[in-house]
Amino acid sequence: MARNVALLLSLIIFHLSCFAQKKSFTVFQLNIWHEGNSVPKGYDAIVDELADKNADVVLLCEVNNKDGVDFVSKLIKDLRQRGITYNGIPNEHSLDVATLSKFPILEQKPLYERESRQGQVLKTTINAHNHPIIFYSLHLDYTNYACYLPRGYDGVTWQKMDKPITDVQEILTANRKGKRDEAIRDVIADAAKEPKKHSIIIAGDLNEPSHLDWVEENKHLYDRRGAVVPWDCSVMLYDAGYQDAFRVIYPNPVTHPGFTYPSYNPDVPIKKLAWIPEADDRDRIDYIYYKSSNKKLKLKDIKIVGPEATVRYAQKQEKDSEDDFLLPKSVWPTDHKGLLATFTIK
Repeated sequence: MARNVALLLSLIIFHLSCFAQKKSFTVFQLNIWHEGNSVPKGYDAIVDELADKNADVVLLCEVNNKDGVDFVSKLIKDLRQRGITYNGIPNEHSLDVATLSKFPILEQKPLYERESRQGQVLKTTINAHNHPIIFYSLHLDYTNYACYLPRGYDGVTWQKMDKPITDVQEILTANRKGKRDEAIRDVIADAAKEPKKHSIIIAGDLNEPSHLDWVEENKHLYDRRGAVVPWDCSVMLYDAGYQDAFRVIYPNPVTHPGFTYPSYNPDVPIKKLAWIPEADDRDRIDYIYYKSSNKKLKLKDIKIVGPEATVRYAQKQEKDSEDDFLLPKSVWPTDHKGLLATFTIK
């Protein structure tokens, strides 16, 4: 009798452990540089990369719907020919951001019309392993790029200035002339209206560095000339309870700067990659942020996707950090690097 009870208890424990087992999913974020059209065979390379990384959710920016062809529909069709099935909604709003998902898409809508200077924001609700997650795919205002100022370049004209600007308040004043902070404020406010059962993931090219990167320990690196800047978007997201996935796994910006732009690309002339050729303008401007509902969502891992080399002073810079990379399958389709994060749901 006792033996039967013990066996029954062990079976119950086994089934309970299976029920409570964490399920994982992956998120791939990438700026695809005009649908890969800036790189020879760039579109085919995008398909190659998505097939190779095989993420459960994909967030893309710089989608142009070239020649009136819906990029999302085309991409889904071409990936299906590789045996990979994604759900996606045709881009009827002609946004330059897109979201693909292997999970069911429950709802999708833009936060702004395409013409809005606030930036491109696409909100997508997905059911991942029976857990509702809202994804915001972002591509924010690239003007008033104030991180160029300490490097001696204007953030509007991209022309060299008479002297660098290193005063933090002057940098922030210039930064706020762009529309990035307004967009992030709107995203945070929109997400706050959602039911608490939803987890939130915000990902994309924010065109702004992070306050976690411009710190005392590296203020004399990368031509920052001593500037320690509390960049607006990252500060607002952290104050609202969002976590920067890359900095959760790699908290040290000295050993792991995590640069996503500008990426070296062997198939593109270096002059197309170097916007400020007499400076080191490398920064981390592509992100995956997340906020978990009732601690159900947990970050397991994140990797940079793309070539190890970067661009500084209009030259190829071989790897000079401890960052981990998932290398391209063949051709790299863009001037950015991407991110591949693995999450678990319990």
